[in-house]
Amino acid sequence: MKFKSGLVMEFESPQMQEIMETVQKLASARSDAKILITGESGVGKEPLARAIHDLSYRADYPFVTINCGGYTETLLQSEFFGHVRGSFTGSYRDKPGKLKQANNGTAFLDEIGDTPMLLQTMLLRFLQSGEIQKVGSDDVEMVDVRIIAATNYDLEERTRAK
Repeated sequence: MKFKSGLVMEFESPQMQEIMETVQKLASARSDAKILITGESGVGKEPLARAIHDLSYRADYPFVTINCGGYTETLLQSEFFGHVRGSFTGSYRDKPGKLKQANNGTAFLDEIGDTPMLLQTMLLRFLQSGEIQKVGSDDVEMVDVRIIAATNYDLEERTRAK
């Protein structure tokens, strides 16, 4: 199967063929459902997320990846929402966040299980309202972004363990 991004995916296993059939159904339904992909590291969560994007009506818009495990809490907040000049040490210019960059497209939140609790509450607000607020700004902005998240953690187990 070849996708708009140039990605080519071949599946021999019946399980992966079944997953791709589900992906194609979601895409044809013009769904904006938020998706969580779980699985061990290296099983292809990001290519699957890209395939979902490529098959969706958002395919002509950006697919933006945010590595939730690769930043400190402060920098991750800036990666998600952006920041204004002078809002923290080293912020010499205004910077749009990845959610703004993904407007009308898809944001892939890789390793969402590594996201700090405070940022999870900020993301929840965004998911409910579509509003983003840059770090250091009073202005609120609306964006239209489909969210696909992935993790290698068992999130239900982590929730029970607090």
